[in-house]
Amino acid sequence: MANRICVPPMVCYHFTDDSGYVVEKNINHYGSIAKGGFGLVIVEATAIDKSGRLSHDQLGLWEDGQIQGHSQIAACVHQENVPVVVQIHHAGVMGCAEEVVSSSVCTVNNKTARALTLEEIETIESQFVAAAKRAEQAGYDGVEIHGAHNYLLTQFLNSRVNQRTDAYGEDKLLIVKNVIQKIRACTKDDFIVGIRMGAYEPTIDQGIAHAKVFESLGFDYLNVSFGFSFQMDDPTPADYEFSPHVYGASQIAPHVNIPVFGVNQITNPAQAQAILTQGDLDMVCIGRGVLVNYNWANDAKANQDVGKCLYCPKCYWRIPMADCAGRRLYHKNKS
Repeated sequence: MANRICVPPMVCYHFTDDSGYVVEKNINHYGSIAKGGFGLVIVEATAIDKSGRLSHDQLGLWEDGQIQGHSQIAACVHQENVPVVVQIHHAGVMGCAEEVVSSSVCTVNNKTARALTLEEIETIESQFVAAAKRAEQAGYDGVEIHGAHNYLLTQFLNSRVNQRTDAYGEDKLLIVKNVIQKIRACTKDDFIVGIRMGAYEPTIDQGIAHAKVFESLGFDYLNVSFGFSFQMDDPTPADYEFSPHVYGASQIAPHVNIPVFGVNQITNPAQAQAILTQGDLDMVCIGRGVLVNYNWANDAKANQDVGKCLYCPKCYWRIPMADCAGRRLYHKNKS
């Protein structure tokens, strides 16, 4: 990697359609990001199964026909000598299907999920593995397993949500253990497997414990964010200068020897550098800043204005892109 600035996975709503196939807009988006000077690009949450999507316009890797489009994304990023992995994902109770599933019966946003059967869990594990194999065929350098942001895997990992009485309840990490072991068994030795995890699952002590296990399982990095936000304790000190996500990552980092990524509300280069040094983290993830300015990393290195996300209540960059106020302001200041 050229530097320690990562573009984290951010779903581009309304780019594709119900097919989940990559379209030219996706390719152009990641091609533009790749030119921006970043050390690593992680492609947005990509569904392992059509019934597990978070949105009807989410990219997919649930069938072989989707490989070709992803190969074009991988190729355009590699053309700029930037490594690229793709995040693979199942939404669980947060999904858009008429019937949603979870580790146990749970209700979120007035939507109730039923508990998965053992056979269904095994199928989902196989779908994660199949998606990873397709990612490797597409030319990605690896995959990031999405185990955060209220989605299915965090619904297993969080002890307040997972109320199962079988093996997947006794060992709440079992589904993750099975997925990575099966991925490792069918991909090349240099294929990267990372995980996006919650720092508080539901407590920071549990997050640290999970991180240690993830390292022992052979994950290559930990991209630390929030887990099941409806059931977590946030111990961030009131005077802490960065976000709770970064605080959680900084608490986890001393306990593992693999790279730990920090994310959330990192708005300028000075702040990013401080997080890397003070928080003892290995990578900083610049999300919304990249949506405002594809050239964020290059501008940071040149000590130029990188722009700023204005944190609109609804992210207009995505629907539609032309209405992003931060992007408009950045280009106005550049002209």
